[in-house]
Amino acid sequence: MSRSVRLMFSGSVAAATLLATPAMAQNNDAQAAAPIQRVEITGSSIKRATAETASPVQVITSEDLMKSGKGTVSEYLQTLTADGAGSLPTGFGNGFAAGSTAISLRGLGATSTLVLLNGRRMAPFARADDGQKSFTDISTIPMQIVERIEILKDGASSTYGADAIAGVVNIILRKDFTGLQMKADTGFSRYSDAKQNKASVTWGKGNLDEDKFNVVFNAEYFQADSLKNSDRKDRGYIGKSDLRPYGYPVGTQFAAGYIAGANTASPSPTGSIRNPLTNNYVSLPGCSTLSATTDQTGSGGGCLWHNDQFRDMQPEIESINLYTRGTWQINDDTQAYAELGYSKRDTSFMMIPANVTPTVAFPANAANPQGFINYGNLALLAASHPQNPYGVATRLRYSAFDVGASTRSANNEFKRAVIGIKGSAAGWDYDAGYTHSESSLDLGYSNMINMNVLRSALSDPTSRYFPYYIGDQAYRNPASLYAALRVNATSVSTTKLDIVDFKASRELFELPGGKMGLALGGEYRKEQLRNPSLSGSEDGTINSNYVAAFGDSKVKAVFAEILAPIVKTVELSAALRYDKYDRFSSSTPKAGIKWTPVKTFALRGTYTEGFRAPGAAESNVGSQSTGSAPVRDPVRCPGGVPAAGGATSTDCAITIAAVKVGDPNLKPEESKGKTLGLVWDPLEGTSLSLDAWKIKRTNEINSLPYDQAAALPTAVRNDNNLVVNGAAIPNTGTLVLTQAPYRNSSFTEVSGIDLDIKQRLRLGAYGRAVIGLNMTHVASWVRNESATVRYQYAGTHGNCDTSNCAGTPKNKVNLNASWDLGDLNVTGNVNYRSKMDNTAYAGALCANTLVSGAKAPNAKCEIASFTTLDLSTRYNISKQLTLFASMNNVLDKMAPLDPQTYGGMSYNPMDASGAIGRYMKLGASYKFF
Repeated sequence: MSRSVRLMFSGSVAAATLLATPAMAQNNDAQAAAPIQRVEITGSSIKRATAETASPVQVITSEDLMKSGKGTVSEYLQTLTADGAGSLPTGFGNGFAAGSTAISLRGLGATSTLVLLNGRRMAPFARADDGQKSFTDISTIPMQIVERIEILKDGASSTYGADAIAGVVNIILRKDFTGLQMKADTGFSRYSDAKQNKASVTWGKGNLDEDKFNVVFNAEYFQADSLKNSDRKDRGYIGKSDLRPYGYPVGTQFAAGYIAGANTASPSPTGSIRNPLTNNYVSLPGCSTLSATTDQTGSGGGCLWHNDQFRDMQPEIESINLYTRGTWQINDDTQAYAELGYSKRDTSFMMIPANVTPTVAFPANAANPQGFINYGNLALLAASHPQNPYGVATRLRYSAFDVGASTRSANNEFKRAVIGIKGSAAGWDYDAGYTHSESSLDLGYSNMINMNVLRSALSDPTSRYFPYYIGDQAYRNPASLYAALRVNATSVSTTKLDIVDFKASRELFELPGGKMGLALGGEYRKEQLRNPSLSGSEDGTINSNYVAAFGDSKVKAVFAEILAPIVKTVELSAALRYDKYDRFSSSTPKAGIKWTPVKTFALRGTYTEGFRAPGAAESNVGSQSTGSAPVRDPVRCPGGVPAAGGATSTDCAITIAAVKVGDPNLKPEESKGKTLGLVWDPLEGTSLSLDAWKIKRTNEINSLPYDQAAALPTAVRNDNNLVVNGAAIPNTGTLVLTQAPYRNSSFTEVSGIDLDIKQRLRLGAYGRAVIGLNMTHVASWVRNESATVRYQYAGTHGNCDTSNCAGTPKNKVNLNASWDLGDLNVTGNVNYRSKMDNTAYAGALCANTLVSGAKAPNAKCEIASFTTLDLSTRYNISKQLTLFASMNNVLDKMAPLDPQTYGGMSYNPMDASGAIGRYMKLGASYKFF
């Protein structure tokens, strides 16, 4: 294949150069005399001579990644202004998809963001986020060999798939490296912890023009120490679950062990036993030896303890990524290629000890047609138990510190193979390939509880395990009891993806503005999901809810695309894709226009439609999950005020579980997206783009919002009913479990503006500099649940029904400046997100109630804005040796207090750099040849 033909297909170095410098600015005589190099841009299958298209595309180069100081691809992508709610950070270890990372463009969720590797799909992570949302785990991408990343921000309906409703992230790895290069770095926080180490080696051989082949191999190793919340005990509220010093009540979401009032207690390490005469709980002794919380004020006679005594802030990680690609020049017009990738990532995250009286949900069966067991309503402690002073069987609230903290281990393996051929024939440029990828996830939850053994050990005097001593008497228990009581629950989940794809493009007849381009293509895709639940959770015999998903799908698709330069200044593009699923089919169009009245200015716009069929976790009746989120109990805290008769402030911000079951009658999601923008080079070295965007997703598949689910009459409650005037009010006990079925809600509509400015400066003897600004403003993020129920999430803490409750800030800004002087580079990055109302949605009551008269950092019911500064530097000692260093959160800014999120303990999970603190990295790379 000739060099010019190869460049048409590469979409690599040429595209990176064009996109780094806007095409409008490339007007000098030397460039004009050079032959036109056509490249492929993400979002289109037609090769083109200009990088600017009708669609807004953000390009991140390998230089950008290196200058950021970030350790992984996912860590960098989650700083993008277009990333929003539903993104999965590394530290979200208590989530469904613990051990993975994901990006969520426009806050529409990871399942609406299509992630590609070298333009092709990857098998999704083997466990859906929130038990529902299938996504690609970007932690499997080796960072050191990334050539560039292209972010298509208007969705894609032609080349890649109509399910890319929010956009496409195309990660492109190097294909032409020659030589041998090694790179290593190490990192640590200002507290000398959270250490990270990374090493990589890249080898390549062969020049396609001279040797007719090229082979690239990369190996990358990464290791990170775990970081406990208690390791930040001197960093204000960071990592703390005791928020009383900041004006909040005792019963916040990460606190337990207190006795809240009449007939109400949360699990404690000493154990609290219900007095059968008064129905009130009484704590057993020994609190001072078990709880790290010394201030027991407000515990109501219980034993107050906090989750930060055990829980990790960041997981322990060990991973290896291997990647190789071979390219063979068969003849001038034909090229064959193959890729192999392997990733293994092991994470470990410590959680809290088990509660012996959980409410667990599972598929209904003959023995339990209700599909749940509320162990809290059972009289577990036998009358003859040595620690029961009442002589009759009674209820218990107990956190089994003696059993030990639970550790969640997630060991994920990802494999990918691609073979293909591309070239030119009969006037067409073509590319065809076969892709197979699979993901395997081994989950292990240690120190779970065998609930059958527990019940017999507490309540059956004839059992060989009786009596099970609790609290400060647990030392009496034999090892044989714990051997039977402890369970290491496991599951092995897999996803598989097979794709055969083909695309071809050519130039047709001449138009006034140039030749019309045509692209045709198609693919066949087969997906398999096997996600069994943890062993023992299928019938409530361990202290864990059932979470499983199963399904297969086949998709056939064809597409056509045209590019029509109808006059010199106007370019039209259009595409049509047809997808045939097992039960559904769709035809999704896309159209765009770019008008360039002068060389330095262009207007552009696109219209696109999307289509996403229900996934296996959503539509298969064999799929079920149970998630949790904080809500205000509408029965025990109406209007934000605890109800008379026994309710407390805890009921005003209670974390509840909700069961979601697959529904085969779900309809597909459909979307319509629009963009309108401009690209302008007003001055030499200045480039600017401004794009307004709107996406409307109809027939949206989501679960019933938890605040609505909490109001259902079928919600499961404890029987500690409110008592008014001596009479108990039925079904008013503490809320523990409800149902949030999947359904097609009305629609979600999001809109906003993206601004991108870049200024290049020539400083003469002082080198050169580049200053850039990226900003995303979310003007509106509305979910219409029905004709009468509407939630506005923009600028609020919502939507907490999904992912990590990170909220939806209206503004996110990245400001960066890079200076080069000879062999030295210094780069600074400022990351900003705006404040958010601490409400579930606009106009709602404050999500967290302060103690009367208290002052707190967010007394205005706001989560404060957050700004960090990152610096990096690089110095080329020689052509072979480069030294580099970086410092994240240079000013050591502390993340704002966030009492509502469950993704981080008292800080927002997307503000993790402000929880970890100032972080330094040092490293070097050496190129041997």
